[in-house]
Amino acid sequence: MEMRGRRRFRTKAERRQIVEETLKPGASVSQVARAHDVNANQVFHWRRQYRAGWFEEERKQTALLPVKIIGGVTRKRGPVTSTQAKTAGIIDIDLGHARVRIEGSPDPSCVRAALEGLLR
Repeated sequence: MEMRGRRRFRTKAERRQIVEETLKPGASVSQVARAHDVNANQVFHWRRQYRAGWFEEERKQTALLPVKIIGGVTRKRGPVTSTQAKTAGIIDIDLGHARVRIEGSPDPSCVRAALEGLLR
């Protein structure tokens, strides 16, 4: 724990440890908060962050995401040439809190960066 001015700053490891104590069966958030000299509302905020993955030590480099292939997609424009068929496409990604639609032939590194930003 570090003091910054009059406020205490707790590291991610300390906050994660406090939150994990509150997640044990029979644990009371207010009792755990008092034991660590933290406001219970702050611990509830940390719990939301914990569930969102903010306290993970390292991000996984790759993760598998569920994919659903929908058949019967039609184009509204004229005939598709062989080069368009190889490079053009549509990807719809629903992350729950965000929806991403990628059309055409995007750069894979750009798609990866966009998805990593949304998954934070």
